[in-house]
Amino acid sequence: MSSINFLTADDWRRIKLAGRIAGQLTGMLAGLTAVSAGLLMRQAAEARRIIPMAEAPPPRGDGVYGAKFGGKPLNLVILGDSSAAGYGVHRPRETPGALFATGVSRRLHRPVRLHRLAVVGSMSSGLPYQVDAALEYEPELAIIMIGGNDVTHASARDSAVRHLGDTVRRLRDAGCKVVVGTCPDIGAIQPIKPPLRWLARRWSRQLAAAQTIAVVREGGRTVSIGNLLGPMFEADPVRMYSSDRFHPSAEGYARAAAVMMPTVMAALGEDARTPVAESVRTLPEAADAAVRAPGTEVSPAGRWAQLRRHPWFGEPRHWFGSRAGTVNPVPAVGYTPEDHQVG
Repeated sequence: MSSINFLTADDWRRIKLAGRIAGQLTGMLAGLTAVSAGLLMRQAAEARRIIPMAEAPPPRGDGVYGAKFGGKPLNLVILGDSSAAGYGVHRPRETPGALFATGVSRRLHRPVRLHRLAVVGSMSSGLPYQVDAALEYEPELAIIMIGGNDVTHASARDSAVRHLGDTVRRLRDAGCKVVVGTCPDIGAIQPIKPPLRWLARRWSRQLAAAQTIAVVREGGRTVSIGNLLGPMFEADPVRMYSSDRFHPSAEGYARAAAVMMPTVMAALGEDARTPVAESVRTLPEAADAAVRAPGTEVSPAGRWAQLRRHPWFGEPRHWFGSRAGTVNPVPAVGYTPEDHQVG
């Protein structure tokens, strides 16, 4: 399907409805004055001052994981921004790519060769260059995490969605399975204060819903991140955030990987576990529902879309969606030194 037909006028109308936090917020946005606009600009400048710029790239972690299993490695590529690259951690084994490669290898009993192509600070407009590089490796699985920088830089939403959809289409045309973690809730970041926080939350949700429609239309799967990890981060910010208070810590990335792993395995046809809940809806309705219920997988189902909510890997089934403030041990996405052989 041509990328220019991603979103219809009705799709955008549904997304806008899904992104409204409350009627009061909409009224406030409609009545912004020069004074309130100036306040938002000052808040944005303050947030940029508090959140430091990247000082050095994160560790790469490229190589073969699970070499002990033998056989031909599965080629895995990681695309996106700092959340995909693992900015904020200091060891290769702590990066999302290493966590996914290890988890897939252990569950398939097969080596996985990881190529991390995600770039710190990347917006969706940078995805074409990343997918150019990715296709050279003939990937069988691609995991993409993108969108946060599109919100913080106020980039054009339709353009960001188009770039993501084109990326998924190119990967699927090459026979690659694709899983996308949609835009996280930027409003959950502690240095961002109201009313800027409310705007960031609204923009994040609208972009995540649009991403879902574009990705599923091109044959990929999405997992809504939203503020799913927010209660844990609020309960123990020292453990869950890295030193910049913006990017996750090693434990934060491990939890994000645990949320996405069931969908990754389902994309590979290897997750036989029963979902906590599932339903079939139109794609715009599914995107709306996923935004409202972070942690939801959306996948193609003919002319419809399938919604599923999985128990997280490494978490008891009853814990999924538990009360805010409950912090459990790091999910068992798993890593041991012998799992990784740089290649």
